[in-house]
Amino acid sequence: MERTMIKEAFAKEGKVLLKGWVHDTRDLKKVRFLVLKDISGRIQVTGVNGKTDPKIFELLDNLNRESAVEVIGKLQESSQAPGGKELLPDSITMIAEAKNPLPIDASDYSKTELPLRLDNRFLDLHSTRTQAIFKIQSTILQGYRDFMIKENAIEAMFPALIGSSSEGGTDLFKTKYFEKEAYLSQSCQLYKQMLACSMEKVFAIFTVWRAEKHNTTRHLNEARQLDYEEAFADDKKVMEVMGRCMQFIVKKVIDERPEELESLKAKLEVPKVKYITFAEVKEIMKKEKVKMPAHDLSGDAEKKLEELYPNTITFVTEWPLAGKTFYIMPDGENSKGFDAIWKGMEISSGGQRIHIPELLEERLKAHKLNPKDFKSYIDSFRFGAPPHAGWGVGLERITMLMLGLDNIREAVLFPRDRERLTP
Repeated sequence: MERTMIKEAFAKEGKVLLKGWVHDTRDLKKVRFLVLKDISGRIQVTGVNGKTDPKIFELLDNLNRESAVEVIGKLQESSQAPGGKELLPDSITMIAEAKNPLPIDASDYSKTELPLRLDNRFLDLHSTRTQAIFKIQSTILQGYRDFMIKENAIEAMFPALIGSSSEGGTDLFKTKYFEKEAYLSQSCQLYKQMLACSMEKVFAIFTVWRAEKHNTTRHLNEARQLDYEEAFADDKKVMEVMGRCMQFIVKKVIDERPEELESLKAKLEVPKVKYITFAEVKEIMKKEKVKMPAHDLSGDAEKKLEELYPNTITFVTEWPLAGKTFYIMPDGENSKGFDAIWKGMEISSGGQRIHIPELLEERLKAHKLNPKDFKSYIDSFRFGAPPHAGWGVGLERITMLMLGLDNIREAVLFPRDRERLTP
């Protein structure tokens, strides 16, 4: 007999074989219940004293929660059972017993605090809430790939080890690479530019590392980024692509994950798109009496934009040149760089890149970086490199915002931050 998923079982009649985990048990003396779960759902297994095999009836009162079991039985209609059907067991076989007590509560009503849950992530992943988060995140990734394939973009993989900083600054993790020093990559930025200048449109799902010593609910030291780069394009073109991409992803989540959204009590709507210059934002914040740095947005300013333009991806354009990295194209005192704000937080930074080698060398020096460390990168633009632009979107951050999570660590299977390196 082939294994049947619980979701499939509800559409069948006769005997089925189910494999899953013990979610809960109840003993009403004459009747005993086992709630069995797998990734597709839950089903009630019912044992009746005098009707069910005595050994099976006894076992129903001796199963530890989260144990993996195999159940063979017959489905029947039951108005009182969840889903309207229950399984009358012919056999129950222990596959892997869970020790008792459990280190955390993985039930729907768990009050276990996040740090302890993360310490025991292997068990936390049994909970409906945690599974819902990562089912949705999987759909986000699939939506990103689906959208990019329709845009005729090429998916690529890029090096995780680099010889010098991708973006300048000192927030890199240093490591030994044989006789040389190397760093964990902050970004695939330089590589995706090189590829876009030959294959025109490129996208990647790339792991980035930042050695910043922060400890907030919105930052990680290892994160995943959805990256995009397009040749023969400027900042305006790639902002338009990103707006459509985010709308596509959100709609896919709404259409394909309604149960998971409901379980997380997440209210999600396809966002609108708005464009506003940095100078305009500065004037608005002055009127609203919200403080912000000279060349950046403050957290309060990002939240205010959400208040003023709810459910909107707000692209803040014409960013001051002093507030952008060395590879962003200058435009007078400003740049062709932008940030995207959604639900009160930055989700993306991007812009048109510098494709002129001499200008790139000049901007590197302005950032106190040595052009010799970027020789292969600069040289790649000496042989027919067209104007190009792109962006990166933080996967965990948009997951957190989409689902209204309080801490970005909930949106990472195995978080890496300043304190956590295991599991």
